[in-house]
Amino acid sequence: MSGFSPELIDYLEGKISFEEFERRREERKSREKDGENASAEENAEDVEAPSSSRKASGKSQSQDETDGETSDGVSKSVHRVFASMLGENEEEEDEEEEEEEEEEEETTEQPTAGDVFVLEMVLNRETKKMMKEKRPRSKLPRALRGLMGEANIRFARGEREEAILMCMEIIRQAPLAHEPFSTLAMIYEDQGDMEKSLQFELIAAHLNPSDTEEWVRLAEMSLEQDNIKQAVFCYTKALKYDPTNVRYLWERSSLYEQLGEHKMAMDGYRRILNLLSPSDGERFMQLARDMAKSYYEANDVTSAIEIIEEAFTKHQSLVSMEDVNIAAELYISSKQYDKALAVITDFAGIVLEKKVSEKSPTKEKKDTEAVVETQESQEAVTDDQSHPVAESSAAAVEKVSCCIPEGVPIDITVKLMVCLVHLNILEPLNPLLTTLVEQNPEEMGDLYLDVAEAFLDVGEYNSALPLLSSLVCSERYNLAVVWLRHAECLKALGHMERAAESYAKVVDLAPLHLDARISLSTLQQQLGRPEKALEALEPMYDPDTLAQDANAAQQELKLLLHRSTLLYSQGKMYGYIDTLLTMLAMLLKVAMSRAQVCLISSSKSGERHLYLIKVSRDKISDNDDQETANCDAKAIFAVLTSVLTKDDWWNLLLKAIYSLCDLSRYKEAELLVDSSLEYYSFYDDRQKRKELEYFGLSAAILDKNFRKAYNYIRIMVMENVNKPQLWNIFNQVTMQSQDVRHHRFCLRLMLKNPDNHALCVLNGHNAFVSGSFKHALGQYVQAFRANPDEPLYSLCIGLTFIHMASQKYVLKRHALLVQGFSFLHRYLDLRGPCQESFYNLGRGLHQLGLLHLAIHYYQKVLELPPLTLEGIETDQTDLRRDTAFNLSLIYQSSGNTRMAQKMLYTYSVV
Repeated sequence: MSGFSPELIDYLEGKISFEEFERRREERKSREKDGENASAEENAEDVEAPSSSRKASGKSQSQDETDGETSDGVSKSVHRVFASMLGENEEEEDEEEEEEEEEEEETTEQPTAGDVFVLEMVLNRETKKMMKEKRPRSKLPRALRGLMGEANIRFARGEREEAILMCMEIIRQAPLAHEPFSTLAMIYEDQGDMEKSLQFELIAAHLNPSDTEEWVRLAEMSLEQDNIKQAVFCYTKALKYDPTNVRYLWERSSLYEQLGEHKMAMDGYRRILNLLSPSDGERFMQLARDMAKSYYEANDVTSAIEIIEEAFTKHQSLVSMEDVNIAAELYISSKQYDKALAVITDFAGIVLEKKVSEKSPTKEKKDTEAVVETQESQEAVTDDQSHPVAESSAAAVEKVSCCIPEGVPIDITVKLMVCLVHLNILEPLNPLLTTLVEQNPEEMGDLYLDVAEAFLDVGEYNSALPLLSSLVCSERYNLAVVWLRHAECLKALGHMERAAESYAKVVDLAPLHLDARISLSTLQQQLGRPEKALEALEPMYDPDTLAQDANAAQQELKLLLHRSTLLYSQGKMYGYIDTLLTMLAMLLKVAMSRAQVCLISSSKSGERHLYLIKVSRDKISDNDDQETANCDAKAIFAVLTSVLTKDDWWNLLLKAIYSLCDLSRYKEAELLVDSSLEYYSFYDDRQKRKELEYFGLSAAILDKNFRKAYNYIRIMVMENVNKPQLWNIFNQVTMQSQDVRHHRFCLRLMLKNPDNHALCVLNGHNAFVSGSFKHALGQYVQAFRANPDEPLYSLCIGLTFIHMASQKYVLKRHALLVQGFSFLHRYLDLRGPCQESFYNLGRGLHQLGLLHLAIHYYQKVLELPPLTLEGIETDQTDLRRDTAFNLSLIYQSSGNTRMAQKMLYTYSVV
């Protein structure tokens, strides 16, 4: 056919499937050649043109034909198809033969469209098959293979430069091919440039990663250059393609150990254990032994126990005494004494026997059994009293004996003793202790200490004391840790004097041992030696070490806490404050630097103590030093806050402030508050910040530093304008400070709060003092209108009018005086007859020169008793001395000196 067949058109349009297309095509061909023999027709079709459809047997045959492939990766069946269609042979011929074949192809019959389509389907299948294959293929194009071979030949001839240029050209055109990189690596290795050779070899290995031997060779080259991390990477790549290679795993794990990657190394060794065969028992046990030791050194006892248990389970016959010793040590360190005892009795040949006998010798009965399960033995020895049989036969006596064969190491015997002590199986210990005591403590001191510590843990102090006494008398084990155990044992037995001596020995041998110092101080205090108790809690570190070492700061803080408690209980307040300031200086180091506060030691009071002082900015350290100090302070702060919480530090600060004020060290209390306000943790807490501001205000007022007190109270009244208590304090501070900067502050605040009563009166007072009587009068009248029944406002208005009338140049002086006295009399009516009201009225008349009227009111003041106010002494409210002095002035100006003297002698003489 020269055109498209109907079934091909239907298939291309998507109307039928490929199977239906093949079926209809076969039917069409069979109808065209129905006159010929079916077998002959099929053979002819196989020779002239390939069929796209096969029967079931035909398909299997075609599948077998496509199994073989040529060197270029195309199956032989495709070559056959091309040969059958184009008349070509499978063998390659020279160009003349190809031209002859092309001429023959022109004379052959042209393939139909359906046959071309079938050929495309076969090619697609072959392409998909090639893509699915995972076998490594060279990424070097065929056109460059000749150049690659030429480069290798040049290298073999010694023409290295030409070979390098050829390899670079190949890399430029085919950068993903590994062959040129391998050749370059060999060239540079031949030249002695091992670093470059390794680099090119690594690139080649990355481009051809499945070559495990190459990766191992690269790892060995990396180790020759001391590049352990790169060697680990190479072994990891090799293990990716050969994960069961024990040698690779071993080498990589060893390298991980050199790098300090303990977990990765142990994971690799675990994989080796899983890969070892049962016949490699010795190797398994040795590796498990080493792994258990490594885990134990890394404080991973659980993993160490898992490894040793696995070894004991898989190779029981290969367990040695060393393995038993390791397993028992691991179980004892994890407080699994029952399992430790079980391991010792199972693998060391040690037998525990329980003997039950009657008291009567005629009815003596022995029941001997091996103790395999430790829990059973413990129940048999310690819990038999609760057993119903034991209750019924109270006359029965139980004894546990121990049989240790010869050749058992003393280490395992001691571990057996430790297990028996912790499991409260004490009967068999006497002969074992005798055996231990026979050993020289100079050589077996560590075993002495293990047994003694076991006795201490269970409270058997009498049994532990002889062992510890032997150790402290030896030369080799005369150590601080042994003396500490000795002191603890003596203290538990009630020998306080000897315990104090042992603790003192610990402090001498280990001056930085905090627990020993605290215990020694407590004992000295109980023995009635307060000075020695304080001496035991002397500071351990110098300030430079505390500023750099966080652990030292932590230990020092704990010691200072105990020292402060001891000093407070002894009533030594100066020493108590020194301790508090030292602790707070550790916390507030950076804050004190920002506040320009420094802690110094001085002997100005006769004894050397610590004091807070203000320093200039020039004496603060440089910025670089400050940044370093800040970094160190952050690390130390994390440690300090782990010892005391934020609330505990706050309580400590309050104690320091109260104590400083009790000793009248108000200036230092101010500085401590300033430093605390620079500490962000306190400043960010609004409640604590407000409380610190109140402390600062109180300390400043007590220190008579009213300028600083004004800075505190100014902020407070701005935040709480309607609090009368704050305005009272504000008024007291401004009166004492003799400063006028608060005038403008009050005026500005009045603009924001025009209805505030206290501000209105204060602005009136400020204007009155400044001589601005009209402004003062306006403020007083505003306050009077808001509260007309307040006597103070009538007094202030009256006095303002009198002062205005007293000026030199004034109009309507009479009217001002009338208004002034009218308000003064209103004030007298509201206040009532008392010393205050009569004195104020007389003082006004005295100022205007109306002396006869002033004398009248002054005499009324002398006749009345002073006011009695709660919380104020009567002497402070008595105005008779002031009145007598004013009267003496009047009498003296009129020439009546005798009357003036009488007034002074009567009321003003102390």
